[in-house]
Amino acid sequence: MLAWGYGMRLLASVLWAAALSAADLSFHVAGDEAAGWSKVLAAGGFQPAESSARLIVVGGSSASQPAEWMRRLEAGAVILIEGDSPLARALGIQPSGRRIRVQSAIEARAPKLHIVWEPAAAIVESRLPAAARVFLRERWTGAPLLVGIRVGGGAALWAACPPGREGYERFPYILQALADLGVAPPFRSRRLWAFFDSSYRLRADIEYIADRWQRAGIGAIHVAAWHYWEADAERDAYLKRVIAACHRRAILVYAWIEFPHVSEKFWQDHPEWREQTAVLQDAHLDWRKLMNLANPQASAAAESGLRDLLDRFDWDGVNLAELYFESLEGAANPARFTPMNSDVRQAYRGLTGVDPRDLFRPGSPPEAIGRFLDFRASLAHRLQKEWLLRLDEIRKSKPDLDLVLTHIDDRFDTRMKELLGADTSRTLPLLDQHDFTFLIEDPATVWHLGPARYPEIASRYAASAPAAAKLAIDINIVERYQDVYPTKQQTGTELMQLVQLAARAFPRVALYFESSLAPVDLEWLSSAAAGVQKAQAAGAKLVIDSPRGVGLRWSGPALVDGRPWPVRDDDTLWLPPGQHSVEPSAQPIPSRILGFSGDLESAAVSKGGVEFGYRSSSRAILILDKLPRRIEIDGELASPRIEGTCIYLPRGQHFVLLVD
Repeated sequence: MLAWGYGMRLLASVLWAAALSAADLSFHVAGDEAAGWSKVLAAGGFQPAESSARLIVVGGSSASQPAEWMRRLEAGAVILIEGDSPLARALGIQPSGRRIRVQSAIEARAPKLHIVWEPAAAIVESRLPAAARVFLRERWTGAPLLVGIRVGGGAALWAACPPGREGYERFPYILQALADLGVAPPFRSRRLWAFFDSSYRLRADIEYIADRWQRAGIGAIHVAAWHYWEADAERDAYLKRVIAACHRRAILVYAWIEFPHVSEKFWQDHPEWREQTAVLQDAHLDWRKLMNLANPQASAAAESGLRDLLDRFDWDGVNLAELYFESLEGAANPARFTPMNSDVRQAYRGLTGVDPRDLFRPGSPPEAIGRFLDFRASLAHRLQKEWLLRLDEIRKSKPDLDLVLTHIDDRFDTRMKELLGADTSRTLPLLDQHDFTFLIEDPATVWHLGPARYPEIASRYAASAPAAAKLAIDINIVERYQDVYPTKQQTGTELMQLVQLAARAFPRVALYFESSLAPVDLEWLSSAAAGVQKAQAAGAKLVIDSPRGVGLRWSGPALVDGRPWPVRDDDTLWLPPGQHSVEPSAQPIPSRILGFSGDLESAAVSKGGVEFGYRSSSRAILILDKLPRRIEIDGELASPRIEGTCIYLPRGQHFVLLVD
């Protein structure tokens, strides 16, 4: 009976896995392309297919033949349609004849979200069958705008009008509506980073939010380290719990440093080192309290604090972020313009004979302020070089520590050197001298320009960056100051498009910040970041092509490229970069890799164990279903640090053999 029971469970698992086909990973447009639908579905990770997709957009004249589509719905298809058509009427959606102008809408899953259509759209109000579920309504009349109807084994999603040319102008949560109708995200990724400020999470359960990060595909958290700059027993214990919870899920943890801000206490204890604005006021600008790190004593004290911070916690990396000057208004606003401390003024006066504060007096020639702005950019670059050298020195005793430099983009909005002293032409060559990731942050001035800006930003760095693999992009998920539609903060389809296009253009995508992500978006983020190029059937096999590796929904044993595959947790099979075939297997394997923070390059079931190759810019965290008897790294017997079922492997490129 025991053997029979195991065999039945295994058979059920294999059949479940076999049920996942190319049809579940793709979409098909039947008839005329309805504006924006393809962009919506691509943002969710679905691949376009000529036929045989479960997810079908039925447009134009195709919707005039309802009988065949109703049969497809009964058989399990999910069909997207818009407006009045014979198919919509067959579903019980009948136009009332009343015309409505839609400018604002209410989303059922987020009633407080302010959704504005610009331009407004004219629709004909429709009556619905009793079984219909309304996802989006017009704000004042309650007219249905986005509706789901289950039919047999499938479902229909009806929209009162097209979603818009870009796909996100009208209905922010189409993908979430599809999920409610039984459509699962097709892929998973672990390549997202997110910034974490614990002051926004004081009452949150650590295990809960770590699970949330893992489900969203976040592979590394960058923690606001200024809250932990000085030792404090209670705060330190909290951060250690955060790090441990992340590591148990193979999530890396970086110390996020925001120089010239050091910490609240550093500011309070050292008024003599505070940065000054051009009106000679202490530079407390927005949340940052800026210090004069051009002062040797201040710099030495900050370095001592950094070393202590890195020694107290089990960090995987350090992010040196935004080390330049305020503000986005530049010299036009002296009350926010830095640096104007006595050290900088004295240094510039020694070079030119001019006190830079005099440049803000009436009648000062523009070329004079221009010369100081160039000096300011040189100073920012010098500070970046100095701190990278210090971090390199620290890394001699912590060789597995990863380094990241977050730097605002000045290729798209070329004013950043003038406004902030941020000059990528000076900073990028440092990639030849230091081993770090260059994390590009797009400035607030371009947040309204839409998702297509990320491939464009990538193209502007392609020729000048020493190594494209060392570039990453930061997306700010915040309320934008520009007039943007349909929502002030990126969410739903717009957010998924941002992540999708950014992940195709860059090896890593960072999100600022994790607490600004709407819970309703978390389910789709991982799939949006997957970057799959092809998903198709080849007989009984799935063929997946992904340039950076991907996770595939899966349950039970599998063969990858015809061989037993060991990298699989309970619901996801993880593939390395390239094209691979996947098929169910009835053969159990002796041990599995349940989680891994590095970039998987290869894997195989070997005699008596598992072997795999990887690359990682930090140490790599490996999670197994059981610990091996012996570990070899690059052919040598190794004794890496082990905690529970977590094994900490060295940074770099390595080959690992795990023997049961």
